[in-house]
Amino acid sequence: MSNAMRPTANDITLPSDQDASGRTIGAEEIAAVTAVLKSGTLTSTKGTAVKMLEKRFAAMVGAKHAIACASGSAAIHCAIVALDPEPGDEIITTSVTDMGALSPILYQGAIPVFADVDPVTLNVTAETIERVFSPRTRAIMVTHLFGAPAEIAKIKALADARGVPVIEDCAQAFLATAGGKKVGTFGAIGCFSLQQGKHITTGEGGIVVTDCDHLARRMTLFVNKAWGYGDPKPDHYFLALNYRMTELQGAVAVAQLDKLSGSVERRAALAAALNRELDGLAGLTLPVPLAGATHVYWKYCLTLDPKHLPGGPDALGKALKEYNIATAPRYIQKPAFQCAVIRDQRTFGRSRWPFTLATPQAVDYTVTRFPGTIDGLARVLVLPWNEQYEQKHIDYLARSIRTQHATLVA
Repeated sequence: MSNAMRPTANDITLPSDQDASGRTIGAEEIAAVTAVLKSGTLTSTKGTAVKMLEKRFAAMVGAKHAIACASGSAAIHCAIVALDPEPGDEIITTSVTDMGALSPILYQGAIPVFADVDPVTLNVTAETIERVFSPRTRAIMVTHLFGAPAEIAKIKALADARGVPVIEDCAQAFLATAGGKKVGTFGAIGCFSLQQGKHITTGEGGIVVTDCDHLARRMTLFVNKAWGYGDPKPDHYFLALNYRMTELQGAVAVAQLDKLSGSVERRAALAAALNRELDGLAGLTLPVPLAGATHVYWKYCLTLDPKHLPGGPDALGKALKEYNIATAPRYIQKPAFQCAVIRDQRTFGRSRWPFTLATPQAVDYTVTRFPGTIDGLARVLVLPWNEQYEQKHIDYLARSIRTQHATLVA
């Protein structure tokens, strides 16, 4: 590449989902929040914005019920509580996830049991889940990582055969589909996050969806300290928290919903454009969905083959810093089971509870049991991504990656 074509750090600044440059927040959200403030009703127990969000989100996803809550972690907690596991029950989950999807399991006295992942998608599979099934398995939690659906139909079939429910973590997968059906509606419960960097945002916030009246009732109660609002003789029916979403968040979310479909389509179109630019580069595997699925690109991830690119994602990520492109080599620095809270069982005081209830197999974190996890994390490079990119940003990313790829390729 000639010097005239080489990108420089001063060429362009990529929009960021951490501020207005990479978010779709505008006049609609400002007007919605202003209306709530003028009303003076900021609590969802008395207001209308959160109720409107729940109604519209359920219709959009194709679920009977949607319940808004305070965060994506709260959404996961609602789902676990709805299933009401006994202390020591096991919930199969992924080794590549945020702690916010794991700590609710522990708070409810259950044991997270980690399934290995596919080394390219970093999603769990039916095969890796089946390996860790046990008589104590109470549920399966499936994360659709980066916006790419896991093989959810196969996983659901496996779960049905074993008689256990599926929880879908859709925090990164708004409107993604598998076989023409939206993720979040395959399992018993789907969980979504409205955190700052997600497809739509209220800063923090979450939503759970279900078709089951009983589970919806449990989750609605849990969000409200298990107080039966509207019941003839309400009470605090079980141990629960205040996980309510405020009317201010609800108003922003309703305005964001109108922009979601366009944002998802734009992310996918931009990813296809970058795929075309990078196609054929030695040692790079580009992100594509499973057959019959749609990828909604929360992030754009490259898988690097160290045989062709010595130093792997760390080397390319470091090289791209020259152009002010902030990547995330490995996505997470270590598998979830190597984090101190899990590895050292740091829970409630010095009790180690509920790990004291676990079987040795459930807490066996020997790395040889997780070849896909170790290999996948060693190869993945996560690029920043949002719907505010334009073609010039794609061109800049492509030129930067091609330039540094040429310097690294073996």
